Amino acid sequence: MLVIAYIPCGSKAEAEKIGEALVKERLAACVNIHESFSICEWEGRTEKSKEFVIIAKTLDRRFGKLKKRVEEMHSYETPCILKIPAAEANDSYLNWVKKQVG
Repeated sequence: MLVIAYIPCGSKAEAEKIGEALVKERLAACVNIHESFSICEWEGRTEKSKEFVIIAKTLDRRFGKLKKRVEEMHSYETPCILKIPAAEANDSYLNWVKKQVG
């Protein structure tokens, strides 16, 4: 099953470093990095910050290793690493992902 990993990072450099590692280590077939703006409550304060979100395409069976690798590399004390099941994908893309991450 194809899944999407959603991973906000504190800087573009961090997102690129993590994204490159995920692809190189075949934990993700492809990553996209998008700039975003985050508002959250953290330790009693409202935090507003620019973030860079990794959207990584992988297989469900690889998500555990992907999550562990992100936790090792991420600078946040409590990183967000969400697994979002892809309800459907075109066959050619799904086959490519399977080939990339095994």
